[in-house]
Amino acid sequence: MRWWDIEPVMELELKLFPEDAWSPGMYWSELAEAHHGGTRHYTVATTGDGAVVGYAGLMAVAGEGDVQTIAVDERHQGTGLGAALLTDLIREAGRRGCAELLLEVRVDNPRAQRLYERHGFEPVGIRRGYYQPANVDALVMRLDRPSPDHRGPDRPSPDRPGPDHPRTDSTDPKDIEDTPHG
Repeated sequence: MRWWDIEPVMELELKLFPEDAWSPGMYWSELAEAHHGGTRHYTVATTGDGAVVGYAGLMAVAGEGDVQTIAVDERHQGTGLGAALLTDLIREAGRRGCAELLLEVRVDNPRAQRLYERHGFEPVGIRRGYYQPANVDALVMRLDRPSPDHRGPDRPSPDRPGPDHPRTDSTDPKDIEDTPHG
């Protein structure tokens, strides 16, 4: 994400999060830290003609990462774009050496919760009244040891096997061990 993306990002932000949208100033502040050696990583997803249809942001400080935001235009939801944006953030957190990656998600957004769960995030707590002014609680979720090689839920990395993708330490089928996700 660059400064020239703020205007189209704000259009999506206001449409998707009308009650608790970030301000342009908040994005300017975040992007001020999105430089080599900075604490932020922001990305946008665009169509072939350059229209911004999704965006995501990460804060990484002292070995801890936090998903700051992730959003996909309603017309592009269900296409895998949210998963691709999340994968980018997880990989970046891994590259930055984060021991864990945290996020907050509205308790009334089960679709987003399922996306995060498919990527290995687990619920760890509730923040009461986190989303204002609607006074909606946030579910706090955590991913331990984000990997720079994260491949998403359909292709877990070798060190984070999924329930349908056993870890294999040898090529002999009798040595395949079914390891639970997480």
